[in-house]
Amino acid sequence: MGGVLSARFIQYGLGPIGVEVAALALRRGHQLVAAVDIDPAKAGKPVGALLATAPPGVIVASRAGDVVNTGADVVLHCTQSLLAQVLPQLLPLVDAGLSVISTCEELAFPWHHFPAKAAELDSLARSRGAVVVGLGVNPGFVMDLLPVVLTAPCSDVRGVVVERIVDVAGRRLPLQRKVGVGLTTDAFRAGVKGGTIGHVGLPQSVAMIAHGLARPLERIEESIDPVVGSNARVLGLHQISRGFLDATPFITLDITMAMGADHPCDRITIDATPPIHAIIEGGLQGDLATYAIVVNAIGTVLASPPGLLTALQLPALSLSRHGPAPSVKMPGPRAKTS
Repeated sequence: MGGVLSARFIQYGLGPIGVEVAALALRRGHQLVAAVDIDPAKAGKPVGALLATAPPGVIVASRAGDVVNTGADVVLHCTQSLLAQVLPQLLPLVDAGLSVISTCEELAFPWHHFPAKAAELDSLARSRGAVVVGLGVNPGFVMDLLPVVLTAPCSDVRGVVVERIVDVAGRRLPLQRKVGVGLTTDAFRAGVKGGTIGHVGLPQSVAMIAHGLARPLERIEESIDPVVGSNARVLGLHQISRGFLDATPFITLDITMAMGADHPCDRITIDATPPIHAIIEGGLQGDLATYAIVVNAIGTVLASPPGLLTALQLPALSLSRHGPAPSVKMPGPRAKTS
């Protein structure tokens, strides 16, 4: 679609992330044609009740089947984190030939952990001419795509370490709950065991890096521990995911998300020739970066071949790829001189 762009989009999921993604898409000139949310408090109401800039007359549907024939180009899908949760939401959309950009963390690279589900979704997308991709800041960019891109000038890579430190003070309450803020250590560990505590997607990021570097891993291991304050209450989590080659870690992804975490940053260290060390002081603000990545990808996704893709398979995303290409006069051939 060239320099797309005003795309017609469906917003699927109108929680805090979904509302802000839709708001940014509207500011960029995209057209909201439909919305879906299973929350009974939202379904049946105008989107304008949740988002002031939404066009009048767009009503929140409770089922995807009610909106697949609205003439949309793409679905911006912002609901849940686990592939098993979102697959029933995605299949009807893809079956209708709609391309989907999702913030589902496990969808960022499902091929390693969920090969059967990934193959099913990929086959359906190809047969319907649709693109499906999971995008976001983490996974999808800072702890997987960016390290792979940084290896471009390297002749060999012996190891990759990515550290992300996030101060969750001032961030949205659901994020603070997800990292266990305020819990006892026993409640934290019970939450980890039950799947309610922890950052989703870190093992998928390990698998994405390994795939991008063509280094099949022996195994991936993960640990999640509490960061405990002076009052014995949990401030957040320290989570590490490692990918092993020859019984030693080849990829280490280390994330701390805690109240008042010291020196927030994103740090990438690549043991390579030449060695690479990159740091983003302060770190990328996860929510803001996710909104932008999803919206900036619309034109690129619509111009991509069908199938279940990953961030590694998309052309480099940037703000400029969202809208029409600027008019640039290219220099003509130089006159020959003797």
